[in-house]
Amino acid sequence: MTERRAILSGSTFEEQIGYARAVVDGDWVHVSGTTGFDYTTMTISDDVVEQAEQCLRNIEAALTEAECTFADVVRVRYLLPDREDFEPCWPVLRRCFGDVRPAATMLMCGLADPRMKIEIEVYARRAAAGSGLGDGV
Repeated sequence: MTERRAILSGSTFEEQIGYARAVVDGDWVHVSGTTGFDYTTMTISDDVVEQAEQCLRNIEAALTEAECTFADVVRVRYLLPDREDFEPCWPVLRRCFGDVRPAATMLMCGLADPRMKIEIEVYARRAAAGSGLGDGV
């Protein structure tokens, strides 16, 4: 039977809305749209680049719990209310994804809270032990 489990971050949003930060389904890891909130303090920076950095820390924590890394990411979606905020985030995004080169899409849309300036969602595929996936084979 395929493993399916939820990964929770402790965000109050997960409880209030009824979702998980990520879902592991077999080898696939689906990380929910993740914003720049620091879930330990439930605070968010006013700066879009700082928000992007926190998004990626939050995503990395979920990926780690799912036993994978940014190197396993195959798709990323960037959601921003203001397209002008995207380019300043590129160096931060490139640090995580520049060598990985996942399929990517940027969408301009409203987010749930006006303080949110970026939301990032990723899909990753965990490499099976001894499969050669993820090691350049």
